[in-house]
Amino acid sequence: MIDLFNQGGGFMWPILVLWIIGLAIGIVKVFFLFRAGVNTRKFMGQIRQDLKEGGVNRAMETCEKQHGPVASIMHAGLSRAKDGLESAEKAITNAGSIEMAFLERGMIWLGFIIVVAPLLGFTGTVWGMIVAFNDIKTANDISPAVVAGGISQALLTTLFGLVVAMTVQLLYNLATSRIDKLIIDMEEASAELVDTLIDAKGA
Repeated sequence: MIDLFNQGGGFMWPILVLWIIGLAIGIVKVFFLFRAGVNTRKFMGQIRQDLKEGGVNRAMETCEKQHGPVASIMHAGLSRAKDGLESAEKAITNAGSIEMAFLERGMIWLGFIIVVAPLLGFTGTVWGMIVAFNDIKTANDISPAVVAGGISQALLTTLFGLVVAMTVQLLYNLATSRIDKLIIDMEEASAELVDTLIDAKGA
């Protein structure tokens, strides 16, 4: 494997750096996204119980003990519940926007690597073909032995660039699917909290 990497030439190094960065960002991103998840129905059931038995302060304490975007927007809405339903809804909306920005942070770099890694590979391919034709010109011979080195370099850089893109794309898709799930949970929890506050006010 190391021999193949060395045969790929200088373009293999920037591709390798992109791979390392992409894996680091992607793995950390996926880890924290899955860690941020919460059983929304169970959590909202606990919030409703807390509101009924201990009021807003107890429900806020429950939110503070729970990590993740759902708990954060619940806490924001509950903290403004005393100011009225409209204030609570506005706080939930603002908190939701902030949490969505946090969820999507770093995704642009994964997308950048997915696009750039194959382009570097293709650039290495072009360079390898240039090397092959220069070897032909220098040797004044078109035998396979003369051009083998340049063609091998061309194919290896393309292969490595595609492998990097596919690997990072997998992490990108995992992160995207998890973000979508968390956004749905946030929307459901927000709607349930507003309904709960309306019921509490009516009671």
